[in-house]
Amino acid sequence: MSTFPAEVVEAVCRHMNDDHTDDSLLIVRAFAQPHAAAAVMTGADGDSGHFRATTPAGEQDVQVPWPGAPITERAEIRREVVALYDAACAALGVERRPEH
Repeated sequence: MSTFPAEVVEAVCRHMNDDHTDDSLLIVRAFAQPHAAAAVMTGADGDSGHFRATTPAGEQDVQVPWPGAPITERAEIRREVVALYDAACAALGVERRPEH
């Protein structure tokens, strides 16, 4: 498992949680917790994105593997999050937003 510097992970999580909470929820619903009501990104490593899902049973930490794992470069994180978002949309039958 490759790890990224803390400041990289913090920046990615901040961006996802400030600008893409709906994307995180779709990813979590599609690949980990189908009944999640909310989700935030809590981390990332070379193998997966890490999320905290709010479910009927309470908060649960989940990891969703990157489609192209393992990754080692910061730029690859964005590519993998977009790939997860696209796959989540397809899995859930949700139309992809045009700006992605």
